Amino acid sequence: MRHLLLLFALFTPLLAGALPKQAAVPGGVAVIDLGPAGNTLPTAHWGEQPLAVIQENGRCFALLGIPLDTLPGELAIRISRGRAVETKAVAIGIKNYPEQRLTIKDKRKVEPSPEDLARIEREQKITEAVKRRFSDGQPDTALAQPSAGPLSSRFGLRRIFNGQPRNPHAGLDVAAGTGTPVRAPSDAVVADTGDYFFNGNTVFLDHGQGLITAYMHLSRIDVHPGQKVRRGELLGAIGATGRVTGPHLHWAVILNNTPVDPELFLSPR
Repeated sequence: MRHLLLLFALFTPLLAGALPKQAAVPGGVAVIDLGPAGNTLPTAHWGEQPLAVIQENGRCFALLGIPLDTLPGELAIRISRGRAVETKAVAIGIKNYPEQRLTIKDKRKVEPSPEDLARIEREQKITEAVKRRFSDGQPDTALAQPSAGPLSSRFGLRRIFNGQPRNPHAGLDVAAGTGTPVRAPSDAVVADTGDYFFNGNTVFLDHGQGLITAYMHLSRIDVHPGQKVRRGELLGAIGATGRVTGPHLHWAVILNNTPVDPELFLSPR
């Protein structure tokens, strides 16, 4: 029999420091306590989308990345333990993100040509496949900041390029000069690398169970697809490739095929 339970007030404090911060809002992460850990981890799904299940301090937690366009209300999560299935409801709150206006000198990056649009479509198919990856293993969700420098443009900003509204900022920017090292925030496998129209030189890392991170606008790439990297290992260097106003690192965190706020994962360790 399925039970409908209401989970968590927003931003509930957590005892497990390695887990991301609880933020059940658009662009945030809901950390769902599944109870004591047993010999076999339960599985969790949102619709057909599998969710990461993490064991921490003797308990199991499902992690739900919440899309930026999610309306306030409840999302139903299906939890399976062998043949036993229950449904948990996650209450989603409201979060309003500020607006950011930017001027891009290369007008093709704002109004792409037909040839550019064909390239963008090809690249989107590649990046969408990477974001859908769901590999085995327990990811370390306590991520280190991948490059030294102040945090500039935050996640979720409603962006306007040259007066034209565009998609919200789906990552976190680190302001630093060209050549500043970019390092893996935790252990992972390099899922893909490439030179993309908007993102420039990019590295994608697969940390396991649908946790993907991306590093964009790089001046160089020092890793290759399939390579295993450890926390702190060099991935490349900050640059100004792709659609940019200057050199910086755009760092994205994708959870269950959903871009979420990287700051929720930052750990001082």
